[in-house]
Parts: sequence; C-alpha cells; structure tokens
Amino acid sequence: MTFIANLSPEWIEEQYLLWREAPEQVPADLRAFFSGFDLGKEALSAGEFLEPAAALKLSAVQSLIYRYRDMGYLLACTDPLSPCKSDHPLLTLEEFDLEPSDLDKTFHTRRFMKKSATLREIVAVMRDTYCRSIGVEFMHIQAPAERQWLIDRMEPARNKPVFSREKKLEILRQLQEAALFEAFLHRKFVGQTRFSLEGGDVLIPLLDSVTAHAAQLGISDLILGMPHRGRLNVLANVFRKPLENMFAEFTDNVEHGVIGEGDVKYHMGFSIDVATTEERSIHLTLAANPSHLEAINPVVEGKCRARQDRYGDSRGSRVLPVLIHGDAAFSGQGVVAETFNLSQLEGYRTGGTLHIVLNNQIGFTTLPADARSTQYATDVAKMVQSPIFHVHGDDPEAVVHAAGLALEYRQAFGKDVVVEIICYRRYGHNEGDEPYFTQPLMYEKIKNRPPLHELYGAQLVEEGVSGSQIEATAREITARLEGAVGREAGMVDVGFKGSWSAIQREYTPFKVETGVAREALLSLAGTLTAIPAGFTPHPKLATLMQKRREAVTKGEGIDWGNAESLAFATLLQEGASVRLSGQDVRRGTFSQRHCTLFDFYNEARFVPLSAVAGDKASFYAYDSMLSENAVLGFEYGYSVESPLTLTIWEAQYGDFANGAQVIIDQFVASGETKWDRVSGLVMLLPHGYEGQGAEHSSARIERFLQLCGVNNMQVAYPSTPAQFFHLLRRQVKQSFRKPLIVFTPKSLLRHPLCTSRPDEFTGGWFREILPTGNNPDKVREVLICSGKIFYELLERKEREQRDDVALVRIEQLYPLRVDLLGEALHRYKNAAGFRWVQEEPRNMGAWSFIRAYLAEILGREAEYVGRDEETAPAVGSHRQHKLEQEKVIEEAFNPKTA
Repeated sequence: MTFIANLSPEWIEEQYLLWREAPEQVPADLRAFFSGFDLGKEALSAGEFLEPAAALKLSAVQSLIYRYRDMGYLLACTDPLSPCKSDHPLLTLEEFDLEPSDLDKTFHTRRFMKKSATLREIVAVMRDTYCRSIGVEFMHIQAPAERQWLIDRMEPARNKPVFSREKKLEILRQLQEAALFEAFLHRKFVGQTRFSLEGGDVLIPLLDSVTAHAAQLGISDLILGMPHRGRLNVLANVFRKPLENMFAEFTDNVEHGVIGEGDVKYHMGFSIDVATTEERSIHLTLAANPSHLEAINPVVEGKCRARQDRYGDSRGSRVLPVLIHGDAAFSGQGVVAETFNLSQLEGYRTGGTLHIVLNNQIGFTTLPADARSTQYATDVAKMVQSPIFHVHGDDPEAVVHAAGLALEYRQAFGKDVVVEIICYRRYGHNEGDEPYFTQPLMYEKIKNRPPLHELYGAQLVEEGVSGSQIEATAREITARLEGAVGREAGMVDVGFKGSWSAIQREYTPFKVETGVAREALLSLAGTLTAIPAGFTPHPKLATLMQKRREAVTKGEGIDWGNAESLAFATLLQEGASVRLSGQDVRRGTFSQRHCTLFDFYNEARFVPLSAVAGDKASFYAYDSMLSENAVLGFEYGYSVESPLTLTIWEAQYGDFANGAQVIIDQFVASGETKWDRVSGLVMLLPHGYEGQGAEHSSARIERFLQLCGVNNMQVAYPSTPAQFFHLLRRQVKQSFRKPLIVFTPKSLLRHPLCTSRPDEFTGGWFREILPTGNNPDKVREVLICSGKIFYELLERKEREQRDDVALVRIEQLYPLRVDLLGEALHRYKNAAGFRWVQEEPRNMGAWSFIRAYLAEILGREAEYVGRDEETAPAVGSHRQHKLEQEKVIEEAFNPKTA
C-alpha cells in the first residue's frame, strides 16, 4: 500500500473519517487499507498514513462522539425518583483507550458542531446534549439526513432551551393550573374517582406548547387520543371545557346535556377552536376512549386521515394526530405496534404521529420488571425508526423543548416521533387505592417529593421572580375553580356539526328509493369494463370484464361482484366517495372483486372506478396489513369524520372479525350511545357453511345481534346481488348514519341462481323481507330463513314441486321490520307449520334473536331447524358437513321423518 505515501495526509484523514460513517463512499482500495489499519496490522508504517498513535486517537474520538450519540441516553438523568448516574462503563475515556491527558488536545472532527475542538470540549458538548434531562435514541434511524437534522438541532444548543421570563411564567402558571385543579377536585368531591394527573403535571404545559407551536407551523387540526389518567385535567386546562359542566358531571347532574346513556366523565371527548395568537387558531379534538386504553390509537389515525383527504392534505402537514400513552399500556398492548405499522402504509399514513408516553413507572400495581421484556417502554417505536426522547418529568423546560423538537421533526419528515416523560403517579391507580400495599418504598419517595409547581416555582424565585406574584396566581386560579361550583351548567353540543350538519340523529325505517336509470346502468357497465389502450390485463380478467358488461347489456346474470361495482360506480357518479380496505380487498378474498387491475407484463395499475369518479368524488381501495383490530379501528375513525363517504372494511373471512372485538364492542356498537358519535361504517363479513371448518364458516351472527339495541346498528344478510346493490346505496342515501354489518357470501359469489336482472337495479329499494311468490291459499308450511341457505331450500322446493311450502327471507335482521315480517307471514292463513331454518348451530346464528319475534307475530313458538348446539361453529370434515347440511334441508321439508 505504498500508494498512500503519494497522497495528501489531510485528504487521507478526511477519507478516513468518511469511511468511519459511510464506507461505501470511499474508494475500494482505501476501504481495504482502512480496514487493515483498524485491525492493527503491523505491516503499516508511519509514513503510509498518519502517525499510528495519532490516527488511533482520532479514531477513538470519532468513536466516542458516535457512542454518545448512540448510547448517551444510558447516562441521562431522567428519573425524578432515582439519583442521577455519574458515569457509564461504555462512555468512559478508558473504553476508547483515551486518557485524561488527552482532554486538552485538539482533534479534527467530522460532522461535529465545528471542524476541530479539544476532547474536553467535545465531551462537554456530548454530555450536556445527551446525558442531562433529555436522553435521545436516534442513531437507529437509517436515513443519514434525519440523523443529521437532529444532531444539528441538538448539539449546538446542547439540548437546553433558552426561554424568556414570560415563557417560564406561562409554564409555571400551567403547572399551577394542573396541580390546583386536582387538589380542588380532591377536596371538593371527596372519594370520587378522577384518575389524577398528579406526578405527571408537566403534560399540561407540554400540550399547550404543542398546540401553539402546531398552529405556527400551519397545522389547522389537532386530534388527540389519550387514556383516562389526566383526561379531566386536559379537558379543563388545554381544551378549556367549561368548569361548571365538569363539576356538574361530578355531582351527577344529568341536566347538563348528556345524550343517550352517556359514559363516565373520564372517557368523554370534546372539541373546540382555540386561538393561539391574534392571527392563528387551531381546532382541537379529544377523541372519546373506553378503558381499553390503546384502542383509541387507530381510531385517531383514521379520523386524521379522513380530514386530510377532505382537505386534500396528501402530506398530512395540516392535521396532526397526538397520542398519549401510559408506559405499561404502550409496551403491553399489541394495537400499539399495529398502529405503528400503519404509519407508513399508503392507505393509512397520516404524516406522522406525536406520541407522548407518560411513564408512571408502574401499571396499576405492576412494576416494569413484571410488565415488559424490553429495557424501555418505548422500544416498540424503533420498529419504524422513530426518534425517542426520554425526558425528566420534573424538568418542565426540557419537556417543552423536547416536544417542540419532536413536532418539528414530524413536520419535516412525516414520521412518528416519541416523547417519553419519566414521572410518577402520586396516588394509586385511582384515588381510592392504597399504593403502599404493593410499592411502599416507591410511594415513600413520592410522598416526600414536593409537587412540580412548587419545585419550578422555587427555581424561578432563585432566578428573580417574586414569590408574591406566584402566590397571587395561585389565588386567582383557586378563585376561578371555586366560582364555577354551583354555577348553572350550559349545554355543550359536541355532535352533528360541520360535515354532519345534513345528517339526522334518529333512525327512520322508511324505504329509501335507490334505483338508477337503465341508461346510467348501461353507461357505467361500459365504463367499468373498458380497458385503456396499452394496458394488458390477465386474460381471465379480460374475459370477466366482458361477461360483466354483457350481463348488463343482455339483461341477465348480474353476479355479486358486478352488482357491488355498479353500486360503487353509481354513488361515485352522484358525488359520494367510496373507501374500501381490508386484507386483499383489491382482488377480493374469493377473486370476486378486481376493482384494481394489474398489467400482465409490467404490473401497472388501472382502477376503473377512479375513471367513474372523475372530479366529483374519490374511490380508494387499499389492501391492508394483516390486522383486524387496528385496521377496523382506523376505518371506524375515518367513518366518524366522513359521513358522506361510503367507508367499508371487509374481513378476509367473517370470523376474522374476532380479532377486532374491542373495536366492535366499544366503538362500533356503542359509540353513539356513550359519546354521541355516529358512524356509517360498513363491515363486510363473508359468511356461509361450505365445509371449510370452524375458522372459515361463521361471521358470528349471534354476537352482532347480541350487541344490537335501540337501533344502534343495521345487520343485514342479503341474498341477491340486487339486494346488495340497494343496501350499499341506501347506506349513503338514508337520512341518518348507523354502522352496517353485512354478512356476504362465499359460494354464492358464483352460484348460478344467485344473480339479478338489470330491471332489479333500475327501480325499487332494499327490501328487508323477501317472501316468495307462492299462492298463499296452497301453502301449508312456511320456512323462514336468512342468507345462503335459501338457495338450498329453493332447489329442494323446486325439485319436489312443493307448492305447499313457502320461503320467507329475512334480509335485514336488525332493526327487524316486525311489521313487514308479520305482513309476509300472515299471508299464509292456511299454514300449519312455521319453521326457522338456519345452517348454524342452535346456540349460534340468528335463532336466539329471532325466536321471540316469531313467537310474538305468530302467537306461538316457531319450530327450529338447524344443527344442534356446538362449541365450535362448524365441523372440520367436508363429508360430515355435507351430511349435516343434508339433514337440515331434509328436516325443513319433512320434520316428522327427520
């Protein structure tokens, strides 16, 4: 390697430093040389590079700088309950073969705040930046530009903000407001659960600063999701919810404006416009959240994405999602990782989320050692290379600074960022708990620790602020709290504004005309099946497109997939957007949809429905990640913000909805009653027994019907393509919004009898009850059913020419149109037998739900025909399934011989 002797030592040094960070940018022969040098090969001579000792020192200094950036957080002082560390074995000079005598030597540096500095200065900058009240994990980020962006904003300022006196007094006031609010509740409403923020009071100045900073950065909407701890404090001191209304809730005064059954006060949401300056304001929304703490995460993301789509905010720079977490929930609940996984996906990204983790260092009574296997509660965030700021919870200036830096990073790079505040919980899980039972040593420390507003107030007094000024502010805050007690609470209308203003609140069962003109149907059939020049679909799909067009033009054979496409197209043409997501929805689980076509040779995409939408509306179809919980939560949130969009989530198989049961129970089924938040979400759940075993048969009709009450949802099991067409259109055309649960077919997607004629689309509406056209006087037996089994009953009836048997289909199970069902059944005055027929086991399906209604209509019990009670929905043997299915059909027609 004598070539080294002919090169400039300065250039070689520069190349060497570059090799340490980005070896691929260095010539291959130099890479080999530097590698040998670092391995200490003795073949090198002093003249071939730098002096070996000097080069090793320089290498050591660069390694030290890198190590502090990479691991300095291990030495950071971030825990208010523990003494600060003075050193760490991986960050000592000895670890790098450096000596105290090197501290005053000057070293050339690369990508440091200046080109050369003494080792003493370098160490001081590194320790000040990364080892004080803020510890930062960011070197796991693989994008050099992002790392350098953070370095450039942290090291020159040493991660220490310089706030004006006015700003410091503002922070102190917010800490006083937080603490005095909790103290007031504790004193005034003795024994009431409030899930106090005490110990994490710094959250209030953090959120206030984020709100103001966000408005300065051009953000118009901030949507916040958080658990119950601290929610009341946030409502009072960030959202400025009227105190008289909050205190009325504590006195259980229902006259203050609860709609429906309501919810406990620390689960409720709120929204308000806040002026941050004379020129700027921001709309704040706090999403309602049940005690399933992290379930709100995807809901907030969906709400944000809906607003971004409405604003045309493709970068997500105008709408900011903020999620507050507890440390135990953040590391313990899988929906957190699922939501992170959504963050960079095309159909679900929102331009980055600001995550705030209030690390109480305990979850209920469980310590971190028993709650997680990771070193930090925030380690899950590394999966998407989010920077993580660990901050001392009793250093409010550091907290505000870190939050501001995190927000700016989010705006710059459109990625998630985490601020973890290490704090504590002054009381137990709720104010009635005794934490000394399980953590006496921790709570002895907490008991003896002054509250943050006192600590920070003492600091400001040392800086020259008058103690009397601080006391005067406290008296003013207390007086405002006292004055709100007993004051008449005003009505706070939190629903049906903005995009919801055209939507009625009440369910109405009247029919909605959903037919379309034949000319429109023919035109759309042509548009949807037209293949652009130069685009080559798969040959089978080219044939499918042709058959779909011919079904409309020839007047017969419109199948399920074709009907769905026509429903979407007619809505888009009328100005209603459609959003469809779920696993494999573009193609369809059963290869039935194909709303997105892929060129056979280059995989270019073509979406026929986008051509229909034009400028009036938008069609979105996204294959989701393999999650039900997070994706359904996202779509629910989207639907809450977009009442005029047909928002659909489709399960790959209906039973997969099990994975999203928390979202279904806590949001879809009960969100309106608890929080006055209405959703028009559609859930498509493939359902039907085809001998595919327990996991691919049942969408659990019985579970959804158990959740039904006071017209909270619509549950339908349509049996024809035309019915499905009208059902989807009705969801947008009706005057109200309710979630729609649709049990969709599998085998019926290609069943020769399960087709519709064009005239069934050009007029009419969705019919909740479908009787057959029998002569009522001849009918002796009436078989009542829903969904797929109708076709098996129909085939048996026609094969045996059983004119004495009538079939009545219930297409909408809830709200059940008892009037229409009664009208249909009472036509058969000569009928002796009325039987409910289902393919599900007796303890599943709709029987338990429909039984009482049939008895009321008929004046006697209807007979049950179906499988016996089971613990699993279906058998695993195709042969056994076929035998059971045949038995059900036989018993339906010949109950005495079955």
